[in-house]
Amino acid sequence: MIKVLIVDDSLVFSELLKKKLSEYSGIKIVGTASNPYEARDKILEFEPDIMTLDIEMPRMDGVKFLKRLLPQYPLPVIMISSREDKAEEAVKAGAVSFRVKPDASDPVKVSGFIRDVASDITKICTRNSSSFHADLPSHAELPRSGAPEKPVRPADNNKGGIEIIALGASTGGTDALEKVILGLPKDCPPVIITQHMPPVFTKMYAERLNRSSSFAVFEATDGMRLKKGMCVIAAGGFHMELHKDSKGYFISSKEGEKVSGHCPSVDVMFTSVAKCAGKAAAAALLTGMGADGAKGLLLIRQSGGYTIGQNKETCVVYGMPMEAYKLGAVCEEAPLEEISSLLKKKLNYPERS
Repeated sequence: MIKVLIVDDSLVFSELLKKKLSEYSGIKIVGTASNPYEARDKILEFEPDIMTLDIEMPRMDGVKFLKRLLPQYPLPVIMISSREDKAEEAVKAGAVSFRVKPDASDPVKVSGFIRDVASDITKICTRNSSSFHADLPSHAELPRSGAPEKPVRPADNNKGGIEIIALGASTGGTDALEKVILGLPKDCPPVIITQHMPPVFTKMYAERLNRSSSFAVFEATDGMRLKKGMCVIAAGGFHMELHKDSKGYFISSKEGEKVSGHCPSVDVMFTSVAKCAGKAAAAALLTGMGADGAKGLLLIRQSGGYTIGQNKETCVVYGMPMEAYKLGAVCEEAPLEEISSLLKKKLNYPERS
């Protein structure tokens, strides 16, 4: 069942959309909101799979709300408006579809509009829910575009002995993590990430990184094997831990109690990295509120691993990196834009890669 949140300041149109979309099997309207602030609360309460969003609303227009929402909660959004001229602006802001409101007095146009929106919802959510890791060995090697990728040279650039890169973040972390990932070479060691984020959103965030980066990006599943050029995001509501056996590194993804106030917890991931990889690990703790990850980062440093903390000036919230710095868990503290370069330097990659 696809959970839909409707956001529109027109009660009449909102109720029309709710009533008509509910008639489609597989679609469930979990709530309605009349403005972005109410929508924000409903997103956290109902965790919808997709949202329809009006543009012209009181207190904040839909485009501005979309720009603020997606960096923290990468939720598929169908923008709906009577302003057809706003379509390009909406898509640039991150909307996956744009539909023009019909003349409510024309039943044929209304019927066609509802049919189109229902079709968008089904297609978008079917695509987003299809597993990225149903066949991990082959999918992990798929090119990012229609053209074949250049093969990775057998002589790996990585001369620094780093086998795992681990990244942790919270508030403001979705954008920060993307900047770090985009700065890393596609043939670098596996990257594992814990970002504080509710269930559903972690899968969509993995899909977003998969589209924007040269990595093969996946939401974590239990027993997933790690490969070079691969990035794994901890699933919302599941702790992700690193393990190693005779075949190499793999991860577990299991439900559990909150640790350091969170599930997934950065501390849980970092602690497992310290245990499994030790001096073969590089880790960075990025922007976020609280202290999750600080103790785990210290364990990585004590095990001989290389650790970075994002500096105060570039953090949205200088909480988690600050606590790590105070514990002595950080080998280097750096601005966000320099973290990928520091990691490449540790890997002994040439700066141009």
